[in-house]
Amino acid sequence: MKLLVENIATLAGIDAGGTCRKCGAEMAQFDAVNNAWMLVENGIFTEFDSIDNTPMPTDVDTIVDARGGTVMPSWCDSHTHIVYADSREQEFVDKINGLSYAEIARRGGGILNSADRLHELTEQELFDQAVERVHEVIAKGTGAIEIKSGYGLNTQDELKMLRVIARLQESCRLRIVSTFLGAHAVGREYAGRQADYVDLVVNEMIPAVAAEGLADFVDVFCDKGFFTPEETARILEAGAKYGMRGKIHGQELAPSGGVEVAVKHRALSVDHLESMTDDDIAMLRDTETMPTALPGTSFFLNMPFAPARKMIAAGLPMAIASDYNPGSTPSGDMKFVVSLACIKMRLLPAEAFNAATINGAAAMGLSADYGSIAPGKVANFFITRPIRSLDFIPYAYTTPLVDRTFLAGEEQ
Repeated sequence: MKLLVENIATLAGIDAGGTCRKCGAEMAQFDAVNNAWMLVENGIFTEFDSIDNTPMPTDVDTIVDARGGTVMPSWCDSHTHIVYADSREQEFVDKINGLSYAEIARRGGGILNSADRLHELTEQELFDQAVERVHEVIAKGTGAIEIKSGYGLNTQDELKMLRVIARLQESCRLRIVSTFLGAHAVGREYAGRQADYVDLVVNEMIPAVAAEGLADFVDVFCDKGFFTPEETARILEAGAKYGMRGKIHGQELAPSGGVEVAVKHRALSVDHLESMTDDDIAMLRDTETMPTALPGTSFFLNMPFAPARKMIAAGLPMAIASDYNPGSTPSGDMKFVVSLACIKMRLLPAEAFNAATINGAAAMGLSADYGSIAPGKVANFFITRPIRSLDFIPYAYTTPLVDRTFLAGEEQ
């Protein structure tokens, strides 16, 4: 089936093909063509151009009128926790009253609070909550997403989470990758016995996850008060034996060795980086590991933001993601994440767009098929209302601009 999108004021995020990530100065280039048309065939981008250069194809099955809007590749959100049980607004109030993330965790809140609630829900109840969040982010322009486990903290509840993610993969057109994050925190029954909990993750959880084929990646919260670099390395090595490549939570709360272990074990991404050092930046040069900032977390927790300008000046690539979760970032609005990246991390709009599309796809291992409008890639895109320029998207940081969304060429 051939679908033609016409009357496009600006077709942005285009690529001739072959770009899998953008680094350093390249991130300031977000190619676009004006007065454009775009052809999708069987859910794949095939052709596009300005009508001033090339007449539109006429042999098509469906015509979509963009009505002078802008067409963008769908956001690629490479770090979320959207399978969770209920909200945690009481901790929001605790934060207003001055309690830190670490203090809330020590009082039994945070990740352990979510684990307690998740334990009480059935798989169906968990799925019903999660699918609402999936529909929410699709409507906001997201077309590919990573979802982590990590609110189970015992074998059966971690498997329950991952089975929900598998059901979401089967039932939604959104491209979903799955990450096992059993090492998100130490389960309550292992309080004071962290080494025993790491043994459980390595010897029981990872083999059980692999036996059902439930995860693409393995992740560890390598940070102050959570898991050490040595424990992280052990878990990554165990996951690698079953084909799960590493993704690291690192340098959020303190410089704690997360970047070093990520690079040493060829992790696909290292995420958070609010406490990133100059040495960390140097270690990431010429590696396969994508540094990923989560500006929504810094915004919601009143924490420092990752040093984006230093990373780009050093020639690194960078992705941005939402971190959508009930405790530290209860939002999956990638347009707002792009705005925060510009306002608080001083990214240019083009840099933020690349961080949220092609580099976000790369942080999930998906950039050969997602993250830009290029011949041969999956036709995930959205159409905005008419806007003055691409810069208006992050500038109008709360204005709902997404008018229509398409996944694999089908309107959602």
